[in-house]
Amino acid sequence: MRRAIDHQAQYVLGHKTPNILELYTLGRKLGQGQFGVTYLCTEISTGIEYACKSISKRKLICKEDVEDVRREIQIMHHLAGHKNIVTIKGAYEDPLFVHIVMELCSGGELFDRIIQRGHYTERKAAELTKIIVGVVEACHSLGVMHRDLKPENFLLVNKDDDFSLKAIDFGLSVFFKPGEVFTDVVGSPYYVAPEVLLKCYGPEADVWTAGVILYILLSGVPPFWAETQQGIFDAVLKGYVDFDSDPWPLISDSAKDLIQKMLCSQPSERLTAHEVLCHPWICENGVAPDKALDPAVLSRLKQFSAMNKLKKMALRVIAESLSEEEIAGLREMFTAMDTDNSGAITFDELKAGLRSYGSTLKDTEIRDLMDAADVDNSGTIDYGEFIAATVHLNKLEREEHLVAAFRYFDKDNSGYITVDELQQACTEHNMTDVLLEDIIREVDQDNDGRIDYGEFVAMMQKGNAGVGRRTMRNSLNMSMRDIVQQSRKMEYPQQSFLVSVLPMPPQNVTEEMVMECCLFSGMLLVYNAIWLNHKLLKDPMNT
Repeated sequence: MRRAIDHQAQYVLGHKTPNILELYTLGRKLGQGQFGVTYLCTEISTGIEYACKSISKRKLICKEDVEDVRREIQIMHHLAGHKNIVTIKGAYEDPLFVHIVMELCSGGELFDRIIQRGHYTERKAAELTKIIVGVVEACHSLGVMHRDLKPENFLLVNKDDDFSLKAIDFGLSVFFKPGEVFTDVVGSPYYVAPEVLLKCYGPEADVWTAGVILYILLSGVPPFWAETQQGIFDAVLKGYVDFDSDPWPLISDSAKDLIQKMLCSQPSERLTAHEVLCHPWICENGVAPDKALDPAVLSRLKQFSAMNKLKKMALRVIAESLSEEEIAGLREMFTAMDTDNSGAITFDELKAGLRSYGSTLKDTEIRDLMDAADVDNSGTIDYGEFIAATVHLNKLEREEHLVAAFRYFDKDNSGYITVDELQQACTEHNMTDVLLEDIIREVDQDNDGRIDYGEFVAMMQKGNAGVGRRTMRNSLNMSMRDIVQQSRKMEYPQQSFLVSVLPMPPQNVTEEMVMECCLFSGMLLVYNAIWLNHKLLKDPMNT
């Protein structure tokens, strides 16, 4: 069960720490996420610069969130000393934030370095893959499963040194024991392994993800691609890997052999990280050719990276608009409904809550609504399910936040995002070396050289990298309700932001039920979206 926490009653880190401001000077903002901000910081005693990730304690809304932060810090200490894993300097806590001080990686993202280099070969891809899989092997040998490998989570300490590549984010990582099976669905859509979607996995899932990264390094596009998150999951479960399209006919057979063995759908038959490092294509003095890859690969990498960057900026804008009061209000709503303080809302509690607001829904109709929210089929709505529905859906992707994010970029209120406006946004978000024309080209569907609101929303609704530390976990958990049964293979219209999160709405939910449900915990948007999805499935042309 997930229970709300009282931040005044305990330390997130479990103990009192020194005041970070007595040890470090906080400088400019380096990045923004849903749960906090990363700053440049300088150690007062030495003048050495570090990165400081400051996590808002008010946004750690349940005990599991607190445990996630503690575990992330423990794992970073546990892995300390590996040359390709970011070094943690220390963790500190004050009344408002948990601060994690770590090695500064100022050389930029992996893809950016490849694009800037211009000349790119299989051998270089093999060198980078060796580093990435080396991190996986180190994690597994120390009993850690990463669970969220992706190119954005690898940064360069120095932009002139490719071997300074570091893994930076362990927010979803866990300790594991041999043979232990995990069931919680986490990760990012393009990179998630099929067994994760099927809720029965172990460390082999990290090798799959590394195989996806290798495929992208050699082709510029993900192996499992679709316009929607649902479509991506279906492609992952089918497991078909395209080696026929360009540039694959020109890629060595050895590289394709390695990818096939890393993207094997059966985890037991997949190569281990150590076996990958021993493969002829990747090992020292291996067979990876030094011939330049097709320039189209770099072009695709630029476009793939560009769209991710714009979406990342937009999600930062949306995250910044979520006030602590909004989060606190959700906590209070759940507590009010959970009258027995069990950490979950039962059918009777849901019924009583609706009745107290004058609802006339029948018991069968309330049961239908409960089934829609009860993702794990436990018979109750636990805190995680409640927050997943209200925070991730009702806030991060609702219409007014998308409008606000678009307006943030559209400085002159022209109804379009231009190159100049993107340049200004990149400057404000400290995102350097961004190829603005590539962002426009990837998102601009009508090729008029600018991005209108419809194109912006389409980009935000496409399957993409995770939204944040834990919101993607919630999103994937919601998405997998019916996928694991593999009995429904329909791709649903994307006019509703909930379509990609609840694959099949209850077919007997009526519009009246939806409207009455707005009386319950401010969740009108959630159930209104269920109803819209239901109508779209029945008659998409006349909705």
